[in-house]
Amino acid sequence: MPNPKRQHSKGRSRRRRTHQKLEVSSSAESAVVSKAGYLHSICPVTGCYKGRQVIEIKTKAPKAK
Repeated sequence: MPNPKRQHSKGRSRRRRTHQKLEVSSSAESAVVSKAGYLHSICPVTGCYKGRQVIEIKTKAPKAK
């Protein structure tokens, strides 16, 4: 495996690393619940997508005392 003859400068290494950063995920506010969620996904609270009921959300039964 060939090795470089000279050391890369700090600036060259840093310029390469500028593209290796995390991006903020995009989110939007739900029209039904007014909570932030991911785009193009089913609302985990109501089970709606684009204003239509897609899945039915099961709720936990209250504990009997």
